[in-house]
Amino acid sequence: MSKNKDNLETKLSEAKMTANALLSKHKKNATAVEVAKTRSTKDIVLWLVALVALLSATLVNEHLPAYWQLANDMWVRIGIIVVLIVFAFVCLALTNQGSAFKVLLKDASVELRRVTWPSKQETFQYTWQVLLVIGIVAVFVWLLDNIFNWLVGLFIG
Repeated sequence: MSKNKDNLETKLSEAKMTANALLSKHKKNATAVEVAKTRSTKDIVLWLVALVALLSATLVNEHLPAYWQLANDMWVRIGIIVVLIVFAFVCLALTNQGSAFKVLLKDASVELRRVTWPSKQETFQYTWQVLLVIGIVAVFVWLLDNIFNWLVGLFIG
């Protein structure tokens, strides 16, 4: 009997450890808002580097040809601008806010799979209803415009 009791206690402690491990994993999966609110020096540095890269991308076209002969070619300047913009976005993606944005995109894709999209017939029917209402409102606004123009014309003379 005590052997069964020891065996049950061992299994119970293993189950508790497994449950705690699973709960700690779920606690690590923070929401996008929680991730975005966390700040670190790495984030500040990456934001500053990205800002400098974007500012440099705006100034390349005007100032770089004066300092570098190869930059007189338009395609070289375009390439440098593209590289600076991509570099800035990579820096931003490595921040906590970038991680939160990735989580947000992942959550949005999950939600999009849950959406019940209208059928072709429903889409066709709703489109015609919207176009009809737009036409009615347009005629009503046109009539009001003409009436107000006529009234203003009476007062102004």
